[in-house]
Amino acid sequence: MSRIKAKWRPPLAFVIGGTLAAVLCLPLIGIVWFRLAGNILGWGETGWLIFWMAVVSTGVLAFLLWRLVLRPVARLTAYARAVREGRSDATPPTHFGTPEFGALGASVIAMGDTLQSRAASLRAYADHVTHELKSPLTSLRGAAELLQSDLPAQDQAKLVETIEASAARMQTLLTQLQRHAAASQSSGPGQTHLSALPASVGHVQIVVEREGSVPLSLADLTVVIDQLAQNAAAHGAARLVLEWQGQALRVADDGTGIGTGNAARIFDPFFTTRRDAGGTGMGLTIVQTLLSAHGARIALDDQATADGAAFVISFD
Repeated sequence: MSRIKAKWRPPLAFVIGGTLAAVLCLPLIGIVWFRLAGNILGWGETGWLIFWMAVVSTGVLAFLLWRLVLRPVARLTAYARAVREGRSDATPPTHFGTPEFGALGASVIAMGDTLQSRAASLRAYADHVTHELKSPLTSLRGAAELLQSDLPAQDQAKLVETIEASAARMQTLLTQLQRHAAASQSSGPGQTHLSALPASVGHVQIVVEREGSVPLSLADLTVVIDQLAQNAAAHGAARLVLEWQGQALRVADDGTGIGTGNAARIFDPFFTTRRDAGGTGMGLTIVQTLLSAHGARIALDDQATADGAAFVISFD
């Protein structure tokens, strides 16, 4: 996510208040000056002096309003328009005139990052789904063609099994895609204590080693833990240990772990080492998508020394 550079700027209330005060005070200063200097300078000189004071003051105020208000708004508008048009050269601004515009800019940039991420995710999933569905569709078509011919009952039974397996595979893929779509639409902000989670998911025991309040709703946190527990169970794990570390949640299992060669690809959509066993490779992708909707990140804990896999979910 893009970061806004921290630099002191006057609050928007100060800018507006200062401008209004200048508009109010400058005529009064001119009147007072005219009263004091009217007997020293001539009418013409005094008039020109007041005129140039007004010109200089107006120029200074115009520059400040342009730099602190107009320019940040124009740059933020240009960035939002570029994101809406889907341009790859959309560069978010890094400086804003006031803290209020800085907060607004951070929200708009975060929204732009989320929209771009979702658009890229949809394109990637469309490509992967097309690829993944080709195999069962080919099996279904071939089996249907063979069933139209005269075959022994034993061969027909095998073809029926192939059709059922292919249909089950397609249903599994569609179910995982529905879960991914639901994950991208989180249930909103919330706080959940780890002790509120169920004691187990399937045959995997959930152990809270260090209690804490996680900035996720119970529904979203349950989805995350369920997916991680199912993934751990598929790799022989019996326990899932949760540890709150202040701004991060560490989740570790006692399964067979993740091979070094696969560590860089575990979050890729449809990547799985269990395809023959029905794995879809969508579990960790669903977790990553849901956490991204909350501005959180998940990463493999490469510092883990015990057996099994460990993940760190960061909320900072």
